[in-house]
Amino acid sequence: MTTSSRDEKLVLGIESTAHTFGVGIASSAGRILANVNYVYAPKAGGIHPREAAQHHGRVAARALKETFEKAGVRPKDIDGVAFSMGPGMGPCLRVGATVARAIALKLGKPLIGVNHSVAHIEIGRLMTGCRDPVILYVAGGNTMIAGYIDGRYRVFGETLDIAAGNCLDVFGIKAGIGPMPAPEEYARRGEKFHPLPYRVKGMDVSFSGLLTAALKLIGSIKLEDLCLSITETVYSMLTETLERALAYTEKKEILLVGGLARSRRLREMIEEMARLHGARVYCAPPEYAGDNGAMIAWTGVLQLIAGQTLSIEESRVKPRFRMDEAEARWRELGL
Repeated sequence: MTTSSRDEKLVLGIESTAHTFGVGIASSAGRILANVNYVYAPKAGGIHPREAAQHHGRVAARALKETFEKAGVRPKDIDGVAFSMGPGMGPCLRVGATVARAIALKLGKPLIGVNHSVAHIEIGRLMTGCRDPVILYVAGGNTMIAGYIDGRYRVFGETLDIAAGNCLDVFGIKAGIGPMPAPEEYARRGEKFHPLPYRVKGMDVSFSGLLTAALKLIGSIKLEDLCLSITETVYSMLTETLERALAYTEKKEILLVGGLARSRRLREMIEEMARLHGARVYCAPPEYAGDNGAMIAWTGVLQLIAGQTLSIEESRVKPRFRMDEAEARWRELGL
């Protein structure tokens, strides 16, 4: 017996772009029936793609079983199978795609290739109720400012080198305190701000010079002050470029998505800026801010309704799949 009316379409979603192997089930009524995520944690340093892919392969069957049990549906009740097509790490993406193809073939269901970045936006829109926002997508591997225009999510600005989350993660690891949120937690105890390189070019940002300068200061100034300096600089750059995009588009909604959207201080700065423009700030809930299977499932629902499915031959992963390369036909349908 299922928990869903059969008037609803159900889509199974598989996320595997980086450290997370996530599986979710979403319905066309806007319900998330299950969201199960297993996260690979490296013993040291950053993500090792092959090790992460091996982790995903080990947990895949367990994650799928747990997802169906939580959702209270059977595999045959699924109307489509969605997977992260990119962007992401090739070995990790291929695990998710292989699992999705196998399930789609076994069940005879449509296969749906989802852009990972677009999925972050769509789960954010679903969970917050915002309609047409300027989006700040900030995570370990991505930093973009975007908005929907003429059938696609257009990128107004992005990082020219490393992502904001990667900048803070690397700093925290090198400083011996660990990745985010550790640098922000230390920053709350900081008392003195030390100027660091601030690189903004229009709506684009650059963090590599900032990271290098901050790493050189480790051990020479109080760590809490250094954490305060690097986090405030990163967040100020993001807020400035976001404000420029808001003024350019004249939209009245801002949506924060991605793992770094969990940052309390970043939200505070953006909310203060938004008040000056009469705009409202929405944040994806913590469970859905980082990588997760539910966001792939929900975006898969939207694509299924819009007829955006794939043949097996078309389902090759795209590690450099840009947000603005993906069509968002469901937006034209008012979804």
